[in-house]
Amino acid sequence: MDGQKLPKTLQEAIRYFSEPDVCTSFVASLRWPEGPVCAHCGGREHSYLTTRRIWKCKSCKRQFSVRTGTIFEDSPIPLDKWLTAIWLIANSKNGISSYELARALGLTQKSTWFMLHRIRLAMQTGSFAKMSGHVEVDETFIGGKARNMHVQARRAKITGTGGKDKTKVVGVLERGGKVRLSVKADRSAKGLQGFVRANVEPGSTVATDALGSYVGLDGDYTHEVVDHAIEYVNGTIHTNGIENFWSLLKRSLHGTYVSVEPWHLFRYLDERAFSFNERKSTDLGRFSLVLRMVTGKRLTYDELTGKAS
Repeated sequence: MDGQKLPKTLQEAIRYFSEPDVCTSFVASLRWPEGPVCAHCGGREHSYLTTRRIWKCKSCKRQFSVRTGTIFEDSPIPLDKWLTAIWLIANSKNGISSYELARALGLTQKSTWFMLHRIRLAMQTGSFAKMSGHVEVDETFIGGKARNMHVQARRAKITGTGGKDKTKVVGVLERGGKVRLSVKADRSAKGLQGFVRANVEPGSTVATDALGSYVGLDGDYTHEVVDHAIEYVNGTIHTNGIENFWSLLKRSLHGTYVSVEPWHLFRYLDERAFSFNERKSTDLGRFSLVLRMVTGKRLTYDELTGKAS
């Protein structure tokens, strides 16, 4: 690939990936920087069948393509539409709905909904590296707004807490750096402190609100607490960074996706975390990064819809 000719905008990307051979070559170069490797046995000796755009391994005699073992496998949708979809979702500020993507690509909404979830799977980083320095921790509730509820449901909600019947999400943000998220069943000390210890290096400075579940972090961290009943900032003690991320997240969930089922929420969190964490990259950089992570991440429709046994 000639770096001078690579696309930098959506319009350039659509033109660049209009040829199937270009799509195959581009994906192959990112997946196998040192040349194609058999997806079945790892062999490097092969022949290329130009008319079908597949390789045949000389070791195991099996055929494979750039789709084999990736989110693209078994999909009848052409690679040019897949790459356009990846470009759009990787570079969207507030996400892109399956209906909007369906109109843009000329596909059904059901197909693009499935595509988007597979792309979100590729966006999972799975990093085990812990955060350090000055870290903010906070939790939020994801769910319907009271003004959109039926009157009976709204009245019932008044007797409960603000997070009643909503999904709880906890996040940790390294100031000036990246965010990491997790869906939690509750806000217990065991759950929240376990999340902090799994994602933050001991000895770091951890800023939280005054929720009692965080009491006990002092032994491993410099625990700074800001009581929102009194103030939101006390010098460098605040959780404004993670709270700003929550506003960005909810703008996407409530504005673009409107209705997100709780059992799919973690996929949308992966997407928004990726967008935030790669905010300093270029459009081409984010696009290429997603493509480098498509391998080894299969998701069938039955798995996605809970029908798989």
